[in-house]
Amino acid sequence: MRAAHAVQDVRTAEQALMARLPDGTLMQRAAAGLASTCAGLLGQVYGARVVVLAGSGDNGGDALFAAARLAGRGARVTAIAAGSRLRADATAALRAAGGIVLPAAEREADGPWHSEGPWHSEGPWHSEGPWHSEGPRHSEGPRQSEGPRQSEAPRDSDRPGVVAAGSAAPAAVGGLPTPPVSNTGPHLGAISAAVRGEIRAADLIIDGLTGIGGTGGLREPAAALARLTEAARTDGAVVVAVDLPSGVNADTGEVDGPAVRADVTVTFGTWKPGLLIDPAADLTGAAQLVDIGLGPHLGAPAAVAMQAADVAAVLPHPSAESDKYRRGVLGLLAGSEQYTGAAVLATGAAIRGGAGMVRLVSAPQALQVVRQHWPEAVLTDDSAGDGPDGSAAPEGPGGAIAAAGRVQAWVAGPGMGTSDAAASRLAAVLATDLPVLVDADGITILAAHPELLHRSAPTVITPHAGELARLLGADRADIEARRLHYATTAAARLGITVLLKGSTTVIARPDPSEPVFVNPTGTSWLATAGSGDVLSGLTGSLLAQGVPGHEAAAAAAYLHGLAGRLAADGAPIGAADLIDFLPAAIRTVTGAG
Repeated sequence: MRAAHAVQDVRTAEQALMARLPDGTLMQRAAAGLASTCAGLLGQVYGARVVVLAGSGDNGGDALFAAARLAGRGARVTAIAAGSRLRADATAALRAAGGIVLPAAEREADGPWHSEGPWHSEGPWHSEGPWHSEGPRHSEGPRQSEGPRQSEAPRDSDRPGVVAAGSAAPAAVGGLPTPPVSNTGPHLGAISAAVRGEIRAADLIIDGLTGIGGTGGLREPAAALARLTEAARTDGAVVVAVDLPSGVNADTGEVDGPAVRADVTVTFGTWKPGLLIDPAADLTGAAQLVDIGLGPHLGAPAAVAMQAADVAAVLPHPSAESDKYRRGVLGLLAGSEQYTGAAVLATGAAIRGGAGMVRLVSAPQALQVVRQHWPEAVLTDDSAGDGPDGSAAPEGPGGAIAAAGRVQAWVAGPGMGTSDAAASRLAAVLATDLPVLVDADGITILAAHPELLHRSAPTVITPHAGELARLLGADRADIEARRLHYATTAAARLGITVLLKGSTTVIARPDPSEPVFVNPTGTSWLATAGSGDVLSGLTGSLLAQGVPGHEAAAAAAYLHGLAGRLAADGAPIGAADLIDFLPAAIRTVTGAG
């Protein structure tokens, strides 16, 4: 399990560890791991042009100490100070190794650069240094194909809390920021020509502007440095973020303004929720963890991401005594005259997900199509006609639910419509004492009839942002920008498990003290009609086999994403392809294939 911890818990753990270590040990451990990753990305360190964007806090210190190690191996290192101060010890180490320091902004006679800052007394930033020229990138630049090395290196710090320059106040720009790549615009004129030249010519840029304590988007001049960095990244420079990309919220994954987009993020001690959850996760690039010794001092995580072994441990395995009933019977209320495919997809996913039997309640037209694709499914006409044993179903729209026979769990909603009859059938399902998953049209009905969720049995809903917006009366764009907030809010308010689908799938439980699950296997190829129907059927099959709601949702999301990757392999797919690749996904996580 990949565990991510809240900022306050990280700080508490760091303080406990630092009390047992010599001063500076933690920061040196971090710097060693960061430098190792950067060296691996560069391939040849000697002669490479490295730029450090340094804030005044410990994040800037990590970056400067790492840069000093690279300078010691022959890299041409320039540190850009975003504020009026830098850590004196880290700055001294960089200079001693041959690096130089430049202020981000043009120096004015009465400005802060004239009277303060660790570079004022030594002054190597203004014109000296063999790497000040704006020539082309070194011909032996970073070999991106090699990828980052997994660092086992150590970490250090005086971490009383990171409050780095440019991170204190939110910017006016909202939504997901993709920094413009133009070298002109507000505040860029304040950045010195020397700094622009260094960033433009860099092979590798280390983002140490703000740390885990930063909130809101970047302020100037850090925002301008982020824009220049994005231009250099587009031109081939590799951007490495220290702990997390500057401008993102470490606890929530929210991005409230300008932020750095990294190719690689090196995080220390433990994962941070913001590295796992969009929109921040989209700016993180390839993330890797450097162990600095925090483990014994960390408490319960705020978020977790299942790995293959965790999913394998959740999946039920039939025994010699198993039969179709013991393996779990899923009731499925899905499909309609208009949406026959939803019934086909949900049924197939439930069968391939391991359910011993699927009892489908649907419209006659959908039943005919399902019978052609999945003859093993047991079918009941939702118009209260014949039950599965040929007897007449009870009167009323809810009668078909009783006529379907005994099940261990229900899935309701995919393609079933939102008519009064559909609402009555959903009410009948939710009136049972069985685990129920509600999706698609079922969620639309719940938005009009939230009282149906007043039940004691386990309930899971699987909305996308638009469906959750209807359920909560919220704005869809705001939900997409604040995925963790809305998933946890909905789960606590409604007293159910919420699987919020999207670029990052987040699973939240009713108890806010429990960690959320974040799925790591999604792919953009899953953005296709019917993909959600497959997820519903797969999750329902696990519910019917006795897997608790949050684990069923998390394991199904993992397998769903993995099946999408295996099926797509870089090319477009349809939802039906996911069903065909579910066995391969299960074999992959269980090690059987």
